[in-house]
Amino acid sequence: MIEVQSLTKNYGTHTALNSISFHVEEGEILGFLGPNGAGKTTTMNILTGYLSSSSGSVRVNGFDVLESPGEAKKSIGYLPEQPPLYLEMTVREYLDFAYELKKCRLPRREHIAEICKVLKIENEYNRLIKNLSKGYRQRVGIAQAMIGNPPILILDEPTVGLDPNQIVEIRALIKSLGKNHTVILSSHILSEIEEVCDRILIIHQGQVVADDTASELAKKYSSDHNLVARVAGNESEIGALISKIGGVKRVIEHGQREPGVYEFEVEPKTGADVRRELFNRLSDRNWPLIGLQTKELSLEQIFADLTRDVPKNFRRSLRTDRSDKSKKRKGRAG
Repeated sequence: MIEVQSLTKNYGTHTALNSISFHVEEGEILGFLGPNGAGKTTTMNILTGYLSSSSGSVRVNGFDVLESPGEAKKSIGYLPEQPPLYLEMTVREYLDFAYELKKCRLPRREHIAEICKVLKIENEYNRLIKNLSKGYRQRVGIAQAMIGNPPILILDEPTVGLDPNQIVEIRALIKSLGKNHTVILSSHILSEIEEVCDRILIIHQGQVVADDTASELAKKYSSDHNLVARVAGNESEIGALISKIGGVKRVIEHGQREPGVYEFEVEPKTGADVRRELFNRLSDRNWPLIGLQTKELSLEQIFADLTRDVPKNFRRSLRTDRSDKSKKRKGRAG
């Protein structure tokens, strides 16, 4: 759906993007992370055709953004961090304007009505945009991105400035949009990325430093994969039961943590996932599993580590790893 190869962008002597490569599959929700100045906005502006690259290539839905910019742009709906809204317009006037601007050929009233229904803004249709709450303005911004039914949506900080209830609503909306669209979501709220996205790409100083699912990133960058379980029941019997589960290497008893509830640290064998078996075995004995946590690094911790100064040899090895993956994908496609 999106293929980025060796993308570089220079501003004079400053390199904003340094030969980055990544792909986004059809129907995938990709979380795009990075500290301020990392190159995220530059990348999104190149993907949408707003900026040209210094070198490298971008293909969107099979079209090169430089060779076929019109066709590539038809495939993308874009919500910038500051939605391009005209506050003196009503929602209807603004969406009509966006419809004309995009030269959409779908039945106007039916198409716009369907988008408004999906985004739950049909009751705001005749209101001035300046009188809408921030949450509804974001929905109107997403609505303009959806006009023309583009298969790809690029959303830059769609929940910034929203209250907690609005954030929950927009997250649910993005998840639902992911059923029928490929989505690139940029956000500084890491819990949001982890909850909504299928895969996470982290960019730092113009280079990709991580590209994987949240669970695989945790496995890759954590040195401690132990589980901490709190179970109500007989301490010695629980410890003996857990130690007999296949895939468990060692059990460490940490004693009583609350009345009748004991804590156990479970060390799995390399590559083993014992969570389901642990739950099933405890359930069979009617020993309630009060809590289960992993000691793996959180996404916040991984992000903080990767966006500090990254050793050059690490970056080289990461690029080599991604190159190998890309060659394998091309081999399968061939």
